[in-house]
Amino acid sequence: MKKFLAVFLFCFPVYAYCEIKSESLCFVSVPDGKIKYELRTYSDDSTDWRGGFVKYKQSKQPISLVLSNIEREVLDPQAAVQLTRTWSEVLDGKVTGEYEMVSQGGIIVSMVYRKANGKEYSFRFDPTVDASEDGGCDWK
Repeated sequence: MKKFLAVFLFCFPVYAYCEIKSESLCFVSVPDGKIKYELRTYSDDSTDWRGGFVKYKQSKQPISLVLSNIEREVLDPQAAVQLTRTWSEVLDGKVTGEYEMVSQGGIIVSMVYRKANGKEYSFRFDPTVDASEDGGCDWK
């Protein structure tokens, strides 16, 4: 009986279902475009889990992000809901800053990075940069 059960489980494994979605977005600093980074996010709606990282063009190491807040705002009943997502930057076990992205529908309205010391940097989404799940932003 034990052999039958082992063969059965081998032939028909039990699958856990989760669908992890990922998104890669490429940003450049405003107004000069000198600072470039990729924001890659991951989510699983079935478990309500979200995570991500940023990777600056000049850096080999990504920086971990934790989604710390989502605000939904209806600006107009005829328009898409405006989402403000705040991601906490975690480096060496400490929160060192935060990224705040405001979007409405498929449009990214603004992206701001705030360092823990209060200094702020503005960025804009760059739709001309190709992004893939495997390679990230293709900065040419």
